[in-house]
Amino acid sequence: MRHLKAGRRLNRNSSHRTALFRNLAMALIRHERIITTVAKAKEVRSFIEKLVTLAKQNTLHSRRLVLARLGPPSKAAVIPRESVDDDAKADERHVIVKLFTEIAPRYAERQGGYTRVLKRHERRLGDAGHTALLEFVEAGSGKRMKKAKPSAPAPVIAPIHAPTPAPVVAPEASAPATPPVGEQTPPAAS
Repeated sequence: MRHLKAGRRLNRNSSHRTALFRNLAMALIRHERIITTVAKAKEVRSFIEKLVTLAKQNTLHSRRLVLARLGPPSKAAVIPRESVDDDAKADERHVIVKLFTEIAPRYAERQGGYTRVLKRHERRLGDAGHTALLEFVEAGSGKRMKKAKPSAPAPVIAPIHAPTPAPVVAPEASAPATPPVGEQTPPAAS
Protein backbone atom coordinates (compact mmCIF):
# COMPACT_ATOMS: atom_id res chain seq x y z
CA MET A 1 0.00 0.00 0.00
CA ARG A 2 1.26 3.46 -0.93
CA HIS A 3 -0.53 5.47 1.70
CA LEU A 4 0.79 9.02 2.16
CA LYS A 5 3.24 8.64 -0.73
CA ALA A 6 2.17 11.38 -3.07
CA GLY A 7 3.71 11.98 -6.46
CA ARG A 8 4.97 9.75 -9.22
CA ARG A 9 8.35 8.07 -8.89
CA LEU A 10 8.84 7.90 -12.69
CA ASN A 11 11.24 4.95 -12.18
CA ARG A 12 13.95 7.26 -10.87
CA ASN A 13 15.58 7.86 -7.53
CA SER A 14 15.05 11.20 -5.81
CA SER A 15 18.16 12.96 -7.13
CA HIS A 16 17.43 11.82 -10.68
CA ARG A 17 13.83 13.00 -10.33
CA THR A 18 14.98 16.40 -9.08
CA ALA A 19 17.35 16.73 -12.02
CA LEU A 20 14.53 15.76 -14.39
CA PHE A 21 12.21 18.39 -12.92
CA ARG A 22 14.94 21.04 -13.14
CA ASN A 23 15.68 20.21 -16.77
CA LEU A 24 12.03 20.19 -17.79
CA ALA A 25 11.41 23.46 -15.94
CA MET A 26 14.40 25.09 -17.63
CA ALA A 27 13.22 23.89 -21.04
CA LEU A 28 9.72 25.21 -20.40
CA ILE A 29 11.01 28.60 -19.28
CA ARG A 30 13.23 28.79 -22.35
CA HIS A 31 10.74 27.67 -24.99
CA GLU A 32 7.41 28.20 -23.16
CA ARG A 33 6.11 24.97 -24.74
CA ILE A 34 7.64 21.49 -24.57
CA ILE A 35 6.67 17.96 -25.54
CA THR A 36 7.17 15.23 -22.96
CA THR A 37 5.32 12.20 -21.63
CA VAL A 38 1.97 12.66 -19.95
CA ALA A 39 3.18 11.44 -16.54
CA LYS A 40 6.22 13.74 -16.56
CA ALA A 41 4.14 16.70 -17.70
CA LYS A 42 1.59 16.20 -14.94
CA GLU A 43 4.27 15.79 -12.31
CA VAL A 44 6.49 18.71 -13.32
CA ARG A 45 3.48 21.03 -13.58
CA SER A 46 3.32 21.56 -9.80
CA PHE A 47 7.09 22.12 -9.64
CA ILE A 48 6.89 24.86 -12.28
CA GLU A 49 3.81 26.52 -10.83
CA LYS A 50 5.53 26.85 -7.47
CA LEU A 51 8.49 28.53 -9.21
CA VAL A 52 6.20 31.02 -10.96
CA THR A 53 4.41 31.78 -7.69
CA LEU A 54 7.76 32.50 -6.04
CA ALA A 55 8.82 34.64 -9.00
CA LYS A 56 5.66 36.73 -8.72
CA GLN A 57 6.82 37.94 -5.27
CA ASN A 58 9.98 39.38 -6.89
CA THR A 59 12.00 39.70 -3.69
CA LEU A 60 15.60 38.80 -2.99
CA HIS A 61 14.45 35.89 -0.84
CA SER A 62 12.20 34.51 -3.61
CA ARG A 63 15.05 34.84 -6.13
CA ARG A 64 17.31 32.81 -3.87
CA LEU A 65 14.62 30.18 -3.36
CA VAL A 66 14.06 29.84 -7.11
CA LEU A 67 17.82 29.67 -7.66
CA ALA A 68 18.07 26.90 -5.04
CA ARG A 69 15.23 24.93 -6.65
CA LEU A 70 16.54 25.27 -10.21
CA GLY A 71 20.16 24.74 -9.20
CA PRO A 72 23.32 25.96 -10.97
CA PRO A 73 21.95 25.46 -14.52
CA SER A 74 19.58 28.39 -13.94
CA LYS A 75 22.49 30.66 -14.80
CA ALA A 76 22.39 29.29 -18.36
CA ALA A 77 21.44 31.54 -21.24
CA VAL A 78 17.93 31.41 -22.62
CA ILE A 79 19.18 30.93 -26.19
CA PRO A 80 22.97 30.45 -26.11
CA ARG A 81 25.07 31.99 -28.84
CA GLU A 82 26.49 28.57 -29.78
CA SER A 83 23.07 27.12 -30.59
CA VAL A 84 22.09 29.68 -33.26
CA ASP A 85 23.77 30.73 -36.47
CA ASP A 86 22.77 34.38 -36.24
CA ASP A 87 24.06 36.28 -33.19
CA ALA A 88 21.02 38.58 -33.37
CA LYS A 89 18.76 35.66 -32.45
CA ALA A 90 20.82 34.77 -29.38
CA ASP A 91 19.29 35.65 -26.01
CA GLU A 92 22.04 35.89 -23.44
CA ARG A 93 19.70 36.50 -20.49
CA HIS A 94 19.81 33.94 -17.73
CA VAL A 95 16.79 31.66 -17.51
CA ILE A 96 16.04 32.91 -14.00
CA VAL A 97 16.02 36.50 -15.30
CA LYS A 98 13.49 35.57 -17.97
CA LEU A 99 11.33 33.91 -15.32
CA PHE A 100 11.31 37.02 -13.11
CA THR A 101 11.10 39.72 -15.81
CA GLU A 102 8.92 38.16 -18.48
CA ILE A 103 6.93 35.16 -17.25
CA ALA A 104 6.00 36.12 -13.67
CA PRO A 105 4.64 39.62 -14.51
CA ARG A 106 2.44 38.00 -17.15
CA TYR A 107 0.54 36.17 -14.39
CA ALA A 108 0.45 38.94 -11.78
CA GLU A 109 -3.35 38.84 -11.55
CA ARG A 110 -3.72 35.08 -11.91
CA GLN A 111 -4.06 32.87 -8.83
CA GLY A 112 -2.33 29.69 -9.99
CA GLY A 113 -2.94 27.53 -13.02
CA TYR A 114 -0.07 28.95 -15.08
CA THR A 115 0.51 25.80 -17.14
CA ARG A 116 -1.64 23.45 -19.14
CA VAL A 117 -1.13 19.85 -20.23
CA LEU A 118 -2.58 18.93 -23.61
CA LYS A 119 -2.50 15.26 -24.50
CA ARG A 120 -1.21 14.44 -27.98
CA HIS A 121 -2.33 11.56 -30.12
CA GLU A 122 1.16 10.88 -31.44
CA ARG A 123 3.06 8.26 -29.50
CA ARG A 124 6.74 8.52 -28.65
CA LEU A 125 9.10 6.60 -30.90
CA GLY A 126 10.85 3.71 -29.26
CA ASP A 127 8.46 2.79 -26.48
CA ALA A 128 5.21 4.23 -27.84
CA GLY A 129 4.68 6.25 -24.65
CA HIS A 130 1.79 8.68 -24.43
CA THR A 131 3.01 12.21 -25.10
CA ALA A 132 1.68 15.59 -24.01
CA LEU A 133 2.30 19.23 -24.71
CA LEU A 134 3.19 21.24 -21.60
CA GLU A 135 2.85 24.99 -22.06
CA PHE A 136 2.24 28.24 -20.26
CA VAL A 137 -1.30 29.53 -20.64
CA GLU A 138 -1.93 32.85 -22.33
CA ALA A 139 -1.66 35.87 -20.09
CA GLY A 140 -5.12 37.28 -20.65
CA SER A 141 -7.04 34.06 -20.57
CA GLY A 142 -8.82 33.68 -17.28
CA LYS A 143 -11.13 30.93 -16.30
CA ARG A 144 -13.77 30.32 -18.86
CA MET A 145 -17.10 31.74 -18.01
CA LYS A 146 -19.84 29.18 -18.13
CA LYS A 147 -22.65 29.95 -20.47
CA ALA A 148 -25.67 31.16 -18.64
CA LYS A 149 -28.29 28.51 -18.78
CA PRO A 150 -31.47 29.82 -20.28
CA SER A 151 -34.04 30.42 -17.64
CA ALA A 152 -36.89 27.98 -17.54
CA PRO A 153 -39.73 29.07 -19.75
CA ALA A 154 -42.76 30.49 -18.02
CA PRO A 155 -45.24 27.79 -17.15
CA VAL A 156 -48.00 27.50 -19.68
CA ILE A 157 -51.38 27.75 -18.05
CA ALA A 158 -54.08 26.03 -20.01
CA PRO A 159 -56.68 28.56 -21.06
CA ILE A 160 -60.19 28.13 -19.79
CA HIS A 161 -62.08 26.63 -22.66
CA ALA A 162 -65.17 28.54 -23.64
CA PRO A 163 -67.75 26.65 -25.64
CA THR A 164 -66.75 26.89 -29.24
CA PRO A 165 -69.42 27.76 -31.76
CA ALA A 166 -70.41 25.08 -34.23
CA PRO A 167 -68.86 25.51 -37.67
CA VAL A 168 -71.10 27.25 -40.17
CA VAL A 169 -71.89 25.11 -43.17
CA ALA A 170 -72.34 27.06 -46.37
CA PRO A 171 -75.29 26.03 -48.58
CA GLU A 172 -74.24 24.21 -51.69
CA ALA A 173 -74.88 26.12 -54.88
CA SER A 174 -74.32 23.32 -57.37
CA ALA A 175 -76.31 20.17 -58.00
CA PRO A 176 -75.51 17.15 -55.89
CA ALA A 177 -72.91 14.80 -57.34
CA THR A 178 -75.04 11.71 -56.73
CA PRO A 179 -78.66 11.50 -57.83
CA PRO A 180 -81.38 11.04 -55.28
CA VAL A 181 -82.23 7.52 -54.26
CA GLY A 182 -85.25 6.84 -56.44
CA GLU A 183 -83.83 8.19 -59.67
CA GLN A 184 -81.45 6.41 -61.97
CA THR A 185 -79.49 7.93 -64.77
CA PRO A 186 -79.56 6.27 -68.14
CA PRO A 187 -76.39 4.52 -69.16
CA ALA A 188 -74.15 6.45 -71.48
CA ALA A 189 -74.41 5.38 -75.11
CA SER A 190 -71.26 4.40 -76.72
